[in-house]
Amino acid sequence: MNITFIGIGAIGLPMALRIQAAHHAVTGVDVSDAIIANAKSKGLEACNDFAAAPRAEVVVVMVATPDQLAGLVSQVGRAAAGQLWIIMSTVGPQSIRAQGEALQRAGARVVDAPVTGGVARAKTGALVIFAAGAAADVALATPLLQTMGNVKTTGERLGDGQSIKVVNQHLCAVHIAAAAEALNLARLLGLNPSVVLDLVEKGAAGSWMLTDRGPRMLAGSDVEVTSAINIFVKDSGLVAAAGAGCSAQLPLLAIAHERFCRAADAGLGLRDDSRVIETWI
Repeated sequence: MNITFIGIGAIGLPMALRIQAAHHAVTGVDVSDAIIANAKSKGLEACNDFAAAPRAEVVVVMVATPDQLAGLVSQVGRAAAGQLWIIMSTVGPQSIRAQGEALQRAGARVVDAPVTGGVARAKTGALVIFAAGAAADVALATPLLQTMGNVKTTGERLGDGQSIKVVNQHLCAVHIAAAAEALNLARLLGLNPSVVLDLVEKGAAGSWMLTDRGPRMLAGSDVEVTSAINIFVKDSGLVAAAGAGCSAQLPLLAIAHERFCRAADAGLGLRDDSRVIETWI
């Protein structure tokens, strides 16, 4: 199939390359000249305008924010007619419902399919994908989604996938903040945080985030960026908004969100999210 993949940054590019490796014709779209050049260097055709891409049967969307998704949908308009749009960005349930309905009015099919797993799993095709939408649309999208990861069907309502991703990001944000706080506690108790991490991570106190982010928290500020502070500022904000919409009490999320915002305000927004530990030091 001809595929247009919108948003070919750190995680979008390896996803697009996985689709291309499955023998689809993929054109990436991004507003950044540097990102376009990087994509071309990896063998992916790319341009800076949706209208400049070849007409596609499927459009995959991996933009960063709800505002970017809204801008894209308003720009595309009736050009979406007859296409299958797979929205894989984390934008929250309210955004996907509003923009999905706009796309459906324009004559498109829409699947809500946010992902979890980060850049490393995107490169290996091992993302977890929460797919929601009309059963026929999800069935149509599934073979393509399977080139990028493991598909979990989550319901027939647009927004169900985003809602599950909201729960996922709640836990991720809280676990990262808890790991940072605990490792800083170890330091202040006069312990070697590396030794403490090795002792506790495989026990009852362990978590995936502690094992994955803990070593980077202890490695220093220049660690490779696999997920930026700014992503968790955005995602934890989406969790807070979704929680407010259903009157959920989220005090732990509020603490984690404040820490990510504090890190961003300190100039760490483009650093790896593990650097939230610097707000304790």
